[in-house]
This record gives sequence, structure tokens and C-alpha cells, in this order.
Amino acid sequence: MQNNSDKYILIIWDSMTGGSKAMAQAAAQGVSTDTETPNRVIILHADDVNDTDMLGALGYIFVFPERLAAISGPMKSFFDRNYYPCLGQIEARPYAMMICAGSDGENALRQGMRICQGWRLKPVQKAIIIKTYAQTNEEILAPKTISKGDLQKCYDLGALLTNGLSMGIF
Repeated sequence: MQNNSDKYILIIWDSMTGGSKAMAQAAAQGVSTDTETPNRVIILHADDVNDTDMLGALGYIFVFPERLAAISGPMKSFFDRNYYPCLGQIEARPYAMMICAGSDGENALRQGMRICQGWRLKPVQKAIIIKTYAQTNEEILAPKTISKGDLQKCYDLGALLTNGLSMGIF
């Protein structure tokens, strides 16, 4: 059996144009902030996560783009692969969600929250939706640059999760 010092915060991400990846990396930096009881962070692409990774984590940050008003395919596949193997084993663990969207993000958010509700995870704050306002084919497919202010929100979310776990709030 692992003790909490062996466990970690797991950041699971997917990105097609770099926006969600940058958001996940900023959150990972926030998790790595100095606290009295620092938490390790593991950041994995959605394609690489298995149930063992999920079961070993103290908490989760899910980061993905909205595609066609829905969760991205690789993120949906991650949830599909891991939902039943983790069901009933990760209840009450804290999570946060971040979405990179063109102009909305709400439907992808609803889908992600519904899955997390089924796992009975505990949200630590309202989800962050970063809007790139990409609307044309060229804008949608172009590499994304997330503003410093928006990356700071992602960093702060990572710090919130690690500090809340360290203080026993979550």
C-alpha cells in the first residue's frame, strides 16, 4: 500500500493545436509550487493514461479542447477506457477541469462534468474555459498561444489543488 508521499496529482490532457497542452503545463507548474507537504505531479497525454495511473493519484486535472461542441476524441477515449475500471475506487477525490474552446466550451464542460459526477469526484472550483475565438478553418487549425493572464489562471488552479490537498481541505 502506498502512503500519500508516494502519490501524485495527475494531469490528463489532450491538444491538437497546443492550447490545452500549454494550459496543462501551466497547471503542472502550479502543482509543483512549494508547500509544507509538496505533491508530486504527473502529466500525461490522454492516450497514455490507464486505470493504474488513475488509482494512484490523489486528485486530477482534466485539460482538453472542445471539438465540434464536444469533448475531444482522445479525451473521450480516455474516459471510455478508464471509467469502469476506476468506478467505485476514486470516489470523493478532488478534480478540476480546463477547456480550450473557440467561442463556447459549455457542452464539452457539461460532458466532462457528467463523467466526473458518475465517478463521484469532488470539484475543487468552477471549470476554467479559455476561449481562443478561432472561427475560420485556418484559425481553428492554427497553433494556439494562450495569454499570460490565462496561463496564470491555469497555474493558480494547480496551486489551489496542491495546497488544498496539503492542508487536508480536499
